Amino acid sequence: MAGNLQDINPASTAVAKDDLVIPLIDFGPFFTGTPSDKHAVALSITNAFKTSGFVYLKDHGIPPSVVSRVFASSAGFFRRPQSQKDGLGWTTPQSNRGYVAIGREKLATLEETGEMDALRGSAPDIKETMEIGREGVDGLPNQWPDHLDDEGKDFKETMLSFFSMCKDLHRQVMSAIALGMNLPEHFFDGFVNEGDNNLRLLHYPPVRKDVFKQNPNQVRAGEHSDYGSITLLFQDRHGGLQVRSPKGTFVDATPIPDTIVVNAGDLLARWSNDTIKSTRHRVIEPPKPEGQDVDDTSDSYPSRYSIAYFCNPNNNKVIEALPGTFGEDINVTKKYADITAGDYLVQRLTATY
Repeated sequence: MAGNLQDINPASTAVAKDDLVIPLIDFGPFFTGTPSDKHAVALSITNAFKTSGFVYLKDHGIPPSVVSRVFASSAGFFRRPQSQKDGLGWTTPQSNRGYVAIGREKLATLEETGEMDALRGSAPDIKETMEIGREGVDGLPNQWPDHLDDEGKDFKETMLSFFSMCKDLHRQVMSAIALGMNLPEHFFDGFVNEGDNNLRLLHYPPVRKDVFKQNPNQVRAGEHSDYGSITLLFQDRHGGLQVRSPKGTFVDATPIPDTIVVNAGDLLARWSNDTIKSTRHRVIEPPKPEGQDVDDTSDSYPSRYSIAYFCNPNNNKVIEALPGTFGEDINVTKKYADITAGDYLVQRLTATY
């Protein structure tokens, strides 16, 4: 059956190296298939999250034309004068909305956050971002460029529509996870209906190749795990995303056209009492294409764009270990104290910026 991890074959495997297996799953049957098809897709996704923490989804319901429009609108935003972008700047972890200039953020693992200033100074992440949250939250406005020009108005319209599409896909993937964990299909609906999510537009500007040669710690985005429940990642063709394997190596997660890379985040791992993995990953310089015999004579790597939709439970929801992940019958106790989703995310964002 398409996408069934139990019957995996080369055509349904996106990545397989150093004991890291990331499947390519057809999500279409979850929308239109039989109950058996739907359950098989759910198991495929959940089993992957329990092993690699990552999947590629195809037939996910977001048209390629929409994704192309969002990438084009994102690129247009980052071409704006620096003064305009700075005027829409990110302010607080509670808001988590607005423009973030190069070097402001340093992604790192939890173990490294105590050394954040040193890390930021020695090897700042080479990227700029635009953060967009749920619209209409009192006191936490999005920083739209719609007052600047017509292109700014189009940008707002494009991103609001895309945010809504991703919100719906988030709900569908969480329904699949529920089925895969032997919970009612709509178990998570009341946890994610508000859409307290974050749409992040990323631009990795051109970088001279000698920057990476001179500083071995330099990356475009440092090794990290994501904070929330799941992340929907849309990549451009250049690549650079790497996922940490069970052997401790970093494996290329090469872009596949018309797919979304979906990974589990720290809060979902916590929610699942660590039965689901939140796997570390990073962004480096683009890999050399396989089979390329001629050396690239350019002295710089090109711009890279990506779009990440960080999915979270509603801010006011209390996150505690899911049913079936603890208890005397399986000899497992709860590993984490209860916490609201909003408090957890603010803690993580405060350590990052």
